[in-house]
Amino acid sequence: MRIVFMGTPDFSVEVLKALHGAGHEIVAVYTQPPRRAGRGKKERPSPVQVCAEELGLEVFTPLNFKEDSERAAFAAHRADVAVVVAYGLILPQAVLDMPANGCLNIHASLLPRWRGAAPIQRAIMAGDAETGVCIMRMEAGLDTGPVIACRATAISADDTAASLHDRLALMGAGLIVEVLAENKFNAKPQPEAGVTYAAKIDKSEAKVDWAQPAEVVDRLIRGLSPFPGAWCEMRGERVKLLGSIVAEGKGEPGVALDDDFTIACGQGAVRLTRLQRAGKGPMVAGDFARGFPLLKGEKLG
Repeated sequence: MRIVFMGTPDFSVEVLKALHGAGHEIVAVYTQPPRRAGRGKKERPSPVQVCAEELGLEVFTPLNFKEDSERAAFAAHRADVAVVVAYGLILPQAVLDMPANGCLNIHASLLPRWRGAAPIQRAIMAGDAETGVCIMRMEAGLDTGPVIACRATAISADDTAASLHDRLALMGAGLIVEVLAENKFNAKPQPEAGVTYAAKIDKSEAKVDWAQPAEVVDRLIRGLSPFPGAWCEMRGERVKLLGSIVAEGKGEPGVALDDDFTIACGQGAVRLTRLQRAGKGPMVAGDFARGFPLLKGEKLG
């Protein structure tokens, strides 16, 4: 098929590679324009742009699709279908209608649960037993379009946003290849029951409240790992918490119950397994303790 691919972050890259590897003609790749980042504030192309250029594909980086010239350029690709994965721009209805078979979106949840910006993080933080990916025909509403296919995966007790992200990216890549191979474009409307919204993660959510039950604290830590990272204060220093498990123990919330990073919560306790100090790299708890030990009885903020 003649495909226009539209995506920006790492999550989109596996899908682009899979479509290219399946032999489709990718006539154009659309992605967010390069952004200034790092200490030198140099412009950095998106992961999708880097991948597309390595594959020898033509890349387009419009700021939006408000201009007639941008819409005309999109129409000129004469695409059979557009595949959209975490692109980051709202597509007007005129653009959605241009490909012969419409625009298909790969969304990282089991719709209609977790429509919106942060479905992977919200699924872990809410304690969902499973999540998955859906192939959806796009329409003007926020992730409201009819669904063509879904695939589910269990959320394990040690899943982080990073591990679940990588698994869902591969699942989505495999599923869209199957859908296109079968010319499977029939879609079913999403049910009205069970709609939830995955609001963008606000940094104010990332500070750990040790008065919460251990299960809630653990899910927050895993759901925000690696970005933006849950955090607490340790001897007045802000420390990111990137890994944890629910552990046995009880005590005053925020107090270390031993020298092995077991921290009391409002109910139960968690053991911190991966931490990061400002300006340092992530470390497993044992390595972290060599330079910054946490002793029994110390209290975290």
